[in-house]
Parts: sequence; structure tokens; C-alpha cells
Amino acid sequence: MTPSADLPPDFIDVRTSHGERRIAVRRREGRGPGLVWLGGFKSDMLGTKARELDAYAASHGRACIRFDYSGHGESSGDFKDGTIGAWLEESLAVIEACCDGPQVLIGSSMGGWMALLAARAMTAQKAKSRAKLKGLVLIAPAPDFTEDLMWARFTPQMREEIARNGVWYRPSDYGDPYPITKRLIEEGRNHLLLDGMLDFGCPIRILQGVQDEDVPWQHAFKLTHCLPSDDVVLTLVQDGDHRLSRPQDIARILAAVTELAEG
Repeated sequence: MTPSADLPPDFIDVRTSHGERRIAVRRREGRGPGLVWLGGFKSDMLGTKARELDAYAASHGRACIRFDYSGHGESSGDFKDGTIGAWLEESLAVIEACCDGPQVLIGSSMGGWMALLAARAMTAQKAKSRAKLKGLVLIAPAPDFTEDLMWARFTPQMREEIARNGVWYRPSDYGDPYPITKRLIEEGRNHLLLDGMLDFGCPIRILQGVQDEDVPWQHAFKLTHCLPSDDVVLTLVQDGDHRLSRPQDIARILAAVTELAEG
């Protein structure tokens, strides 16, 4: 499937407890259940998986929302100012502004954490919200990554640099180094999920590459232990990496989306 051409985004002014941001959104009208893309850490809505999801939505006449968190892509703000809480508030504001009726949340990497947090909030507020939770598709989900996959693995020297300078620049295989701020780590502790049970009353599909060096497959297993035993399926891709962007990976993702959206 070839991604469709991208039109310029619309912008939503989102006022949160962390300040006001202009959030870039691409909204495709169509039938429900709608699809909501939640991207990863330092990624944007023009990435391969996001654009393939939009192309799928176009070919199936289905509603689809993509957006960039503040400090990402075409949205305003500085990436260094971002926190899990700020990005969650933005995600919920976009869902509330743009979505009506049942929605399938599709989250990649950090977006998996966002999807789980958004699902919890939507479940708690379902009587007040126009958007309803239909299901979750999680791709290499990274809940609690600031604590479990960053801080717990940092060397004493890295931790000292964060304490001293307020930031450490993490090398990346995907471009410029990522600034990991003290605020990101500390604020992330307000949103940890893997220390209790999570029950959203909807089906969940998880796709995880065994060769993933950023989010190890054991992390996906840890997540499944926090989820109900019914209608949760974890698919391990033996030769899959973190991105899961190959044609065969995209096919698996879209098959999971189809199952939940049409089920």
C-alpha cells in the first residue's frame, strides 16, 4: 500500500497545565470506528507507519487522526520542554476535539504508553466524552520507558550529568542525539503503569520485534502481566526490530487494526 499525499495540517490551540501549544493535526473524515495514531518519542506523523495507516483509512473510507506532540514535527514548542504529562494532555485534547464515537488507538513505542494512558483517561471519563474506546493496537509499546528503559539503565556518569546540567544527550541511530531532561525523568514518574492492573474493557493487540534494541521484547511481556487475560494478543516478530516498518510489519499492523475496527 502506498501512503497518500499529505495535505498541510490544521492546527489546534491546546491549553494545558503545562502551557499553551499549537498542535498540528491531520484529520481524515470517514466512517467509524475512527483510528487515532499516537507516535513515538521524537517521531512525527509523517513517518512510514503513520502515513500507511492514513492510506489504509483512505482506502477503507474510515476516519483517521494523526498529530504531532509539542516539540515534535509541525507542532509548536521545544522538544526539551516536553514531558509525558504534557504530551498526554495534548493527546487527550486532540481526541476530544477531533473524535466522535468508537475509536481504535494505535500507539508506537512511546505512543504505546500514550495510548494506554489515554485509554485509562477515556475509560474514567466515558460518560462525559464524545470519543469512546473501541480497542488498542500497540507497536513495540514502551510504557514507563523513562524509568525502566532509561533511568534504570543509565550509568552513574549519565545520572550525574542529568543532575548537574538538567539534561543528557542520548545518541540516536535515527538522527541527532535526543535530549533527556531531568524534568522528563522526574515528571514521568507521575504516569507509571506497570506496577498495577490495567483493565479498559476493550481488546488489545500488541506487536513486538524480538530484535528490538530500544524496547526489548521482555518489556512487552511485562505489560501483558498487567492486562486482563481475555482478548489480549501479543505477537512476537522473530526478525523484527524497533521500527516494525517493513511491508510485512505494516501488513501485520493493519491486520490488527482491521480486526479491532471491524470486529
